[in-house]
Amino acid sequence: MTRNRLFNGFLAKLGPGLLYAGAAVGVSHLVQSTQAGSMFGFDLVIAIVIIHLIKYPFFEFGPRYTAATGKNILHGYYKLGAWAVWIYLLMILSTMFIIQAAVTVVTAGLFTHIFGFEELGGHEPQVVDMMISGLILLIGLTLLASGRYTVLDKLMKIIILILSVTTVAAVAVLMFDNPGHYASGTLHFDITDAVHLLFLATFLGWMPAPVELSIWHSIWSESKNETEGRTAGLKDALFDFRVGFIGTAFLAICFLAIGALVMYGSGVEFKPGGAAFAEQLLDMYRQALGDWAYPIVAIAALTTMLSTTLVLLDAFPRTIGMSLELLAPQQFQHRKNKSIYIFWLLITIAGTLLLLFFLTPSMREMVKVATVIAFVAAPVLAALNTLAMFDKSVPELYRPGKIMLIWCILGLVALAGCSIGYLILM
Repeated sequence: MTRNRLFNGFLAKLGPGLLYAGAAVGVSHLVQSTQAGSMFGFDLVIAIVIIHLIKYPFFEFGPRYTAATGKNILHGYYKLGAWAVWIYLLMILSTMFIIQAAVTVVTAGLFTHIFGFEELGGHEPQVVDMMISGLILLIGLTLLASGRYTVLDKLMKIIILILSVTTVAAVAVLMFDNPGHYASGTLHFDITDAVHLLFLATFLGWMPAPVELSIWHSIWSESKNETEGRTAGLKDALFDFRVGFIGTAFLAICFLAIGALVMYGSGVEFKPGGAAFAEQLLDMYRQALGDWAYPIVAIAALTTMLSTTLVLLDAFPRTIGMSLELLAPQQFQHRKNKSIYIFWLLITIAGTLLLLFFLTPSMREMVKVATVIAFVAAPVLAALNTLAMFDKSVPELYRPGKIMLIWCILGLVALAGCSIGYLILM
């Protein structure tokens, strides 16, 4: 009885942190981490650890700011000046279509393979991915416009738990029953190789997630506070965040390990098409755990990616509306006028569909572009989060200390240096 109470109490403390995990465990984990393992074995495990350490403060500041002020961190941007909100708004408007398209096309690949729709496009698998992407966005529009996404939101704890347990189990089995591919691998990451460095940029761009996820996390925390009628304390807010943050870091290493243990040194590469990639990914679990695990992992992976797609589809119009409300409160009343949200939701879907249908990119190229954009943009949003969190309008009790400030400065220097280095390599 006591154990059940402890477990239930633990789950009760989790909320926005699991939404963070549900949004983060997507392309960066299922696609990028497994690909990193298949290419370089375990070489990039240290890169996962380092990027999490670098980005940690900037992600923490989202829920920390809400715990300190009761408001989401966009209000902190506005206190710095309208220019800060404009920077965020312009960055979102310039990147949201490519980001939404990248996540949607990966989800479409899983959907296509799991339900056997590969033959619909004949010899043009990209056509199928685009058709299914359109269907997914239509479903997303229906769920978000009607408010029924909350059903999937409530299932997030179960979804993440299933995917986590099966992934850890797959790694454990592979460790004891290594197919031998890792031992035969000869390619290692070379920091002097420009091609390897460019891959590293795409790998780390969404690891663990784009920095703007910290803003969405802050908004989810604010919403939870409004629902419960109280502002969560700093201790509870940080506990919730850290469970999600550390959990996603661990899962990223697990996905990399699966790619390394199954594909590294095998001579087989991941295919660029969404459905073909999904088939290879799910076959890894089949090899590790057996046929019985396939439907469980397939459902968990698809639902995770679908949730990520819907989180993005909801976050873009919601944060755009909130930004406009801060900049022009008389003209834009986002929370009182749902039509503003629907308008930007339709714009997001229309822009994503135009990008998918007219550029017809492969899943690999789409993900590459989106992750590189996130990589280059990261220091800008990280700097805004830092300025907002250390602003004098935040109660001193909630402001981070000198150690965290030094941590932020070092992280900003690292992110800016990497972004400049990438631009030079390009």
